[in-house]
Amino acid sequence: MFQVSLPQSLHSDLPLTALAPMQDVTNLKFMKVIAHYGNPDYFFTEYFRVNETSRLNPKILASITENDTGRPVFAQMIGESIPDLVRTAKELCGYNIAGVDLNMGCPAPRIYRKQAGGGLLLVPEKVDRILAELRQAVNDRPLSVKMRLGFENSDTFFQILDIINRHSIDLLSLHGRTVKDRYQGRVNYALIAQAVRHVNCPVLANGNIYSAAQAISVLEQTGAVGVMVGRWAIGNPWIFHQIRQALRSEPITPVPLTEVRHYIDLLYQTPEAPNIPERARVGYLKLFLNYIALSVDSQGNFLRLMRQAQTEVELFQICDRFLLADPAQTLALAPLITRDLT
Repeated sequence: MFQVSLPQSLHSDLPLTALAPMQDVTNLKFMKVIAHYGNPDYFFTEYFRVNETSRLNPKILASITENDTGRPVFAQMIGESIPDLVRTAKELCGYNIAGVDLNMGCPAPRIYRKQAGGGLLLVPEKVDRILAELRQAVNDRPLSVKMRLGFENSDTFFQILDIINRHSIDLLSLHGRTVKDRYQGRVNYALIAQAVRHVNCPVLANGNIYSAAQAISVLEQTGAVGVMVGRWAIGNPWIFHQIRQALRSEPITPVPLTEVRHYIDLLYQTPEAPNIPERARVGYLKLFLNYIALSVDSQGNFLRLMRQAQTEVELFQICDRFLLADPAQTLALAPLITRDLT
């Protein structure tokens, strides 16, 4: 069986880190922004939608073929048609990918209602057929799975873990919530720990890893081989570097808010469509600022005013007001506002 290994550029005694795949976020430009502040060990693409008429999305494919971050990239697929998943997996294996990843956790209703993403967790027998076919098709590189604990509960959890063992999956990324939980509520790290003991492959723990200290805690609680960070890497792109500092018992380097302001400028350039209307671009940036703001202002004023901004000029004036006023102020190492922390 193929063994997932650390990139040679990192110390082999450190746990793995990965940037979670996030649809409409983790495009090539965003990967490059993250790499600028501190690469994870692995990237995962946005999911390639797979159906009878699907072809490889060229914009997502660019995050593989034009990726100069120096890090391996897993190509993620989502779908329920077994012949088309196999066809797409074979096509992806023609590119320089770290492996093929099957999405079995997406909580979007439009996805799970089609028995794809998180919807697959309701039908273990179909998961068995899919992984059997994919394992045969993907035989010269890793085959990985990203999943949740279950759909509404964890009734099928261990059954699916047994299926993962049966088909020699190489890497499991496990989000410690159910599909119906979406991104709310407590993450069940205890079940992730049980999965670590149950499966024969490495496990990446995923869910609410909002700081380096939390990453260390999750690793200790679960025994996972590493952590996968999603939305909190949007709010703090330095998090992967900070996790490595914490793992080495080094002090974490403070990030001046002036650097956060520069990060926002880079984010403003990440939409795939360069000529989208101002209102849409402002709305896109607010999606990122919703996370950044939580570690900037404990009173919530930045978050509130940012959300009210209507124009590009107004939004950047608010950013300047909170991020450039005091050159000595730094980004909090963990979110200051916990009511939005999920």
